[in-house]
Amino acid sequence: MALFGGSESYIGVDIGSSSIKVCELQNEKGRAKLLTYGYLEQKNDLLKAQDPENIQKVADSVKKLCEKSKTTSKKAIGALPSFTVFSSIINLPEMPKKELEAAVEWEAKKFVPMPLEEMILDWKQLENTDKKAPAPAPQETMVTAQNDKNNNQEKKIQAKEEKSLRILLTAAPQKLVTKYMEIFQKAGLEIVSLETEAFALERSLVGHDPSPVMIVDIGASTTSIIITRSSVPIINRSIDLGGESITKTIANSLNILPDRAEQFKRDYGLSLSQEETSQVPKRIEFMISSIVNEIRYVLNLYASQNEGTVEKIVLAGGSSWLPNLPQYLNKVLNLKVFIGDPWARVIYPTDLKPVLQELGPRMAVSVGLAMRQIHT
Repeated sequence: MALFGGSESYIGVDIGSSSIKVCELQNEKGRAKLLTYGYLEQKNDLLKAQDPENIQKVADSVKKLCEKSKTTSKKAIGALPSFTVFSSIINLPEMPKKELEAAVEWEAKKFVPMPLEEMILDWKQLENTDKKAPAPAPQETMVTAQNDKNNNQEKKIQAKEEKSLRILLTAAPQKLVTKYMEIFQKAGLEIVSLETEAFALERSLVGHDPSPVMIVDIGASTTSIIITRSSVPIINRSIDLGGESITKTIANSLNILPDRAEQFKRDYGLSLSQEETSQVPKRIEFMISSIVNEIRYVLNLYASQNEGTVEKIVLAGGSSWLPNLPQYLNKVLNLKVFIGDPWARVIYPTDLKPVLQELGPRMAVSVGLAMRQIHT
């Protein structure tokens, strides 16, 4: 539905495994203003399928959704699923900019698990917000000093090494990027940028919060667990478990149709009571336990690599509305847990608040994508 007219705007396009979402935002004096949005339930096998017919089908659906939503812009930002993209933060010694690109590519060969000629490599320098890392042992940098002169020289070398550059390295398969660009072209859109879902989620749900925050995005087929700090996703893991897996487990255990199992899931949710005897909450809890275990693993991983701890978890994705999920996670993890609101820094008509809040977790990626070109 179109809401406002306006000057140049951008469309965030999120192509998921079970739905497509679009959101068009305009820059309103440094703030994002909602122009229109759209949501289409549609399963697709985009990541696995290579045939032109499937690509055309997805492109037609994106085009149809934009037309139905009455988008006005042709400039779009797309998202690559986080689990398809390799990303890592690497440290390099200070060096001239003209040497940095070659150094990054050399380091990428050590970290990227696929041949670089099959990948599209991107990187950017991050602000060094961490404390200086401990200096390397003397044997790693030079022979142990024998006199005061050598001692002074060693200190200078170690001080130089402490001033390292933090580089965010990202690598995406060329074939996947080409596929997405073809979809946007066939849909009649000009692709401004492709980025990972992790950055879009951070932008819409966390913003400028410098503290470490965990985002748990529970989609239809996968769950992504991300830790961001100072606007940068520094840990990103995915597991093959989502809302569809929970529904399927309920359907199989109770011998009912998937549609009825989906309704049971939405009606019952998770139980907070030890006396609960219904099979539905128990089956849901059994499936959610895999997500909880992965959350604990990521929390421990972050704690082992960094100073400080994560204090809150933001939920996103269609399954984040599972009844009692925030309270359940708060109880088992002893952390603040709440459902994220991607509209928190977006201007929109107040009478749309109920429907936008309901759609919010599903729209978090598309909103974050559309915000990319807007300074908020």
